[in-house]
Amino acid sequence: MTGDHQTLALLLFSAFVAATLAITTWVSRNRHGSAEEFYAGGRLFSPMENGFAIAGDYMSAASFLGISGLIALFGYDGMLYSVGFLVAWLVVLLLVAELVRNCGRFTLADVVASRMSERPVRIASGTSSVTVSVLYLVAQMVGAGSLVALLLGGSSDVARTWTVIGVGALMVIYVSLGGMRATTWIQIVKAVLLMAGAVTLTVLVMVRFHGDFNQLLVSAADRSGHGKDFLSPGLKYGGGWIARFDFISLGLALVLGTAGLPHILSRFYTVPTARAARRSVVWSIGLIGSFYLMTIVLGFGAAAILGSDAVRTSNAAGNTAVPLLALNLGGGAGSTGGTVLFAVVAAIAFATILAVVAGITLASSASVAHDLYASLRRKHAKQRSEVAVARTAAAGIGAVAIALGLLARDLNVAFLVGLAFAVAASANLPVLLYSLFWRNFTTRGAVWSVYGGLIPAVLLVLLSPVVSGSPGALFPGVDFQVFPLENPGLVSIPLGFLAGWLGTVLSSEPPDRAKHAETEVRSLTGAGAV
Repeated sequence: MTGDHQTLALLLFSAFVAATLAITTWVSRNRHGSAEEFYAGGRLFSPMENGFAIAGDYMSAASFLGISGLIALFGYDGMLYSVGFLVAWLVVLLLVAELVRNCGRFTLADVVASRMSERPVRIASGTSSVTVSVLYLVAQMVGAGSLVALLLGGSSDVARTWTVIGVGALMVIYVSLGGMRATTWIQIVKAVLLMAGAVTLTVLVMVRFHGDFNQLLVSAADRSGHGKDFLSPGLKYGGGWIARFDFISLGLALVLGTAGLPHILSRFYTVPTARAARRSVVWSIGLIGSFYLMTIVLGFGAAAILGSDAVRTSNAAGNTAVPLLALNLGGGAGSTGGTVLFAVVAAIAFATILAVVAGITLASSASVAHDLYASLRRKHAKQRSEVAVARTAAAGIGAVAIALGLLARDLNVAFLVGLAFAVAASANLPVLLYSLFWRNFTTRGAVWSVYGGLIPAVLLVLLSPVVSGSPGALFPGVDFQVFPLENPGLVSIPLGFLAGWLGTVLSSEPPDRAKHAETEVRSLTGAGAV
């Protein structure tokens, strides 16, 4: 990239960072330090505001950079991510949003612990939530590194390293100073910017092909190097049974994982009522649905205008397809239009990453403080000390995410998010659904459900081609691969449900039917909800 590209994009980066830090500083001066303020922003956000914030939290670097890159490389098969991410919100709307808002206060563990023995359930759920959050954070770090490395010219390892460290430091500052209120406003600003950028690029792509989507697809197939196979299933997930099962596994993880993501569930506590939570989801579905339709246009547009080989040459995982597409649509390298559009899109992508990592870090630090720490020191942990622990936890989680982000920097960000979704669907969703809908569910069943999904999911990832035994693995020089699938969801999700059922059946303690009845009434009517 030329000096003009670098200067303009860095100025836009700096402007957004300065604006978000100003929001965080302003909010930190107007808070009273309670747990409700730090974790839920005082529950003062309207459904529209929370809907934009949910969309801003959900439309991550995986969406803007990773999905479009996968479509540019693999065509039809890459669209699975767009469809899966969108369909998942129907599960959230129909089964989760209102009930979670009525049953909990700040975290997923609140819902489960409302009818169980608190300590073992909170420790299990808190551990799972932190694991999912760290996996999700890694994807955002990888996206940030790829983006700034492109900006500074090629695949500079030094640029990637310092970018990941910088993003980690910023997310700790956002969470520590501003809590949920600052994080929410950052996400709202980011959602507006991201939608504006996606609409602009989509319009420019369609103008390039005179509004003819069929011509766009034909051109993409021609320049992909795969011909008509580019527009048919099987380019990435075709061939043998392993690839087909991987396809099914990824689809299950994407559709079921959203309802188990800690940073998404925590957003339902920022509105005053369950009805507002449901309306928030409706707002977010409209925004997210339109956005994912646009990622399809951008992915095929990158293949048609740039060519799949050019995308792969810039970044093997396809993470830089959208910025390169913006550069071309604006007039090409060296042109003023190209420079401006590239810089704007790069800045929006960077804003996307900062907003998402703030939300994830807040959710995971809340799990550490509100679930793990407070469950061990329930009698002595005051609200203010709990918030202090959350701020400290944010720094620790940031350090872990930085280290893993540097390790996984050559993997596609959408693929990495798929792994986080698989763990969420395996460990969090079964215990959540059982707690809400199964009258006989017990504490042992809850603990077994969490660990019965979490441990297999993590182990299967460690023993999969993602970590070793393949050229694109984290450790390509070694081979301890045992599990053939790249995504563990097909095996680990059923195991989570099975472990919850088995733990309940084998439990020696009778279920607390009175607590279940109380939870059922509260979840369905809102009576007694915080």
